[in-house]
Amino acid sequence: MISEKGMKAIKTFEGYSPLEYTCVAGKRTIGYGHVLKPDESYVCGLSEKKAEKLLIQDLSIIETAVDTLINVPLAEYQRDALVSFAYNVGVYAFQRSTLLKVLNAGNYDQVPKQLLRWVYVNGKPCYGLLRRRQVEAAMFENKTGRKRPLFYERNEK
Repeated sequence: MISEKGMKAIKTFEGYSPLEYTCVAGKRTIGYGHVLKPDESYVCGLSEKKAEKLLIQDLSIIETAVDTLINVPLAEYQRDALVSFAYNVGVYAFQRSTLLKVLNAGNYDQVPKQLLRWVYVNGKPCYGLLRRRQVEAAMFENKTGRKRPLFYERNEK
């Protein structure tokens, strides 16, 4: 299961939307980035609690795929970063990525650079994806002890 920090990062990246919207990639979305299936609808919206349940269900599929596709050992923070990435790009894209090939070859140091290649929507750079990838790269490298912590490292007040 994804760590509490990893879950918090994904929820922050995705944001909570009680109503359906079309994401920048053109997909019908609700809750914390849940992509709606053609026959799925939440006409009256979605509570935050239900959105979190959907996220946990969606992540269980992503986590199984990540665990199956990666053939090298991972620290919890590395797995969190890759689950976040795969949740965003989808299992199909993750499975076919150079990032996965590089990682499975044991080239951990190249993973952050590979993550930063995934910042485009319809061929155009997207600032939100750039920021997300920067944070995922920092997560993968376990960049802690910074003077100004990344948002996923902050404690609740």
